[in-house]
Amino acid sequence: MDIPAQDAAHMARAVELAGHGHGTTSPNPVVGCVVLDADGRVAGEGFHAYAGGPHAEVVALAQAGERARGGTAYVTLEPCDHTGRTGPCSLALLAAGVARVVIAVPDPNPRAAGGAARLRAHGVSVTSGVLGAEGERVNEEWLTYARLGRSHVTWKFAATLDGRSAAEDGTSQWITSPAARADVHRLRAAADAIVAGIGTVLADDPHLTARPGPTSDIGSAAPASAGRASVGPSSAGPSSAGPASVGPATADPALAGPASLPPTTGAASVGAATSAAVARPAGGAAGGAEGRQGVGTGRRSGGDAGPGDSATAPGDGGQSGGQDGEVAGTGVSRDSKARVGWTAPASAAVGDGRGAGGRGPLRVVVDTRGRTPQDARVLDDSAPTLVAIAEDADTELKADLLRLPRHGRGLDLEALLKELAAREVVSVFLEGGPTLAGEFLRQGLVDRVVAYLAPALLGSGRAALGAAGVGTIGEMHRLTFDEISPIGPDVRLIARPATQPGREQ
Repeated sequence: MDIPAQDAAHMARAVELAGHGHGTTSPNPVVGCVVLDADGRVAGEGFHAYAGGPHAEVVALAQAGERARGGTAYVTLEPCDHTGRTGPCSLALLAAGVARVVIAVPDPNPRAAGGAARLRAHGVSVTSGVLGAEGERVNEEWLTYARLGRSHVTWKFAATLDGRSAAEDGTSQWITSPAARADVHRLRAAADAIVAGIGTVLADDPHLTARPGPTSDIGSAAPASAGRASVGPSSAGPSSAGPASVGPATADPALAGPASLPPTTGAASVGAATSAAVARPAGGAAGGAEGRQGVGTGRRSGGDAGPGDSATAPGDGGQSGGQDGEVAGTGVSRDSKARVGWTAPASAAVGDGRGAGGRGPLRVVVDTRGRTPQDARVLDDSAPTLVAIAEDADTELKADLLRLPRHGRGLDLEALLKELAAREVVSVFLEGGPTLAGEFLRQGLVDRVVAYLAPALLGSGRAALGAAGVGTIGEMHRLTFDEISPIGPDVRLIARPATQPGREQ
């Protein structure tokens, strides 16, 4: 598709705006919008900031006012044609009198799709597929959720250069630097759920909570002069060619920290609609369906490993508490059917690391036989917790239990992700040790890998990844690098499976 330079530039800006919604919109998508006036000047910009708040188009149109008439709207996801807690964006665009709408990605949700067709039916020129790959990338978590009916999975691990996540004696504090650990907490805080295995719980007794730091963690993680290599497609659009210095922006918008609404050119002051988009109503926005819906102490235990817990063996310890530390806190999350019994301070707001309703990310323990100790820190009241056990497990554990079918020697992890999706968990942050990570890979359920590598060597000790269903070199799980970034003295690598059927369509 031959894309005019102006369309590419304005859509790149819309993609950048969409990225500002990461960690606060779930279970809705992240969406950005740029509105031009009839003379091609920017009249309004906006992004969807939180579930239940105004959509990106509404914010941008409110900013543009009458200047939108006869103009063009660039939007990263097809305008919704559905009435939920907000009205259809297709009608808002028609009422504003825009003459042309440019879309990056069609909406895969049948309940909300149809905006493009409605606009065309009313004489509006519609162009779709402009910077589609970038639109897909900035919204990949929600698109996985909407298309596949399961939560999107980011697997994080930290290791030495020779791939060891712990020394031979099991110690792992600290492989990576404080800067890398702070970065991990920020990513945790932006996820809907943090998942670990029973091995991690028995070995490290982690909290599995997030302690959000400053929004500029990445920017402060390395000197401004340090280079960042962005590998593969970039969501920053045509203006982002060449390596960038380490700063607040990230090649992967999904991993960028929350940001305030960027300055807008041309338009009058934002007004009430935009103000609503950047500050929640008192008490936070409730989760729920609308429109486009769809994380130690070093405590160790020999455990009672057996064939029934292959995916969650006690050897999985160290990834959560040992490597990245556990500081009790709160993080971004959504109102979920499983999230009850815990409320954060009333001051929770957009971008502060606490999500809709002020609740922390849902903590999920994969525990096939229900062996989680009743006094485990993951069962405290710091955040809601769900313990996934086998449907035939005999346990006296008093916790919110989710019974799942068995898969091989562990649990059916796809069934877990579908159950989480039913609870409006769009994004999962997997920190469950080598065995659980290997099982997620074996079942084809890892969508993104975030690796923190320390400039250190161990030579022996626990590997970062356990058995992942690979018997010969031709069966390797091949990845493509998207970003290589210095984080303090360490390096952060972001990669994705080379093939992701069902996600990029």
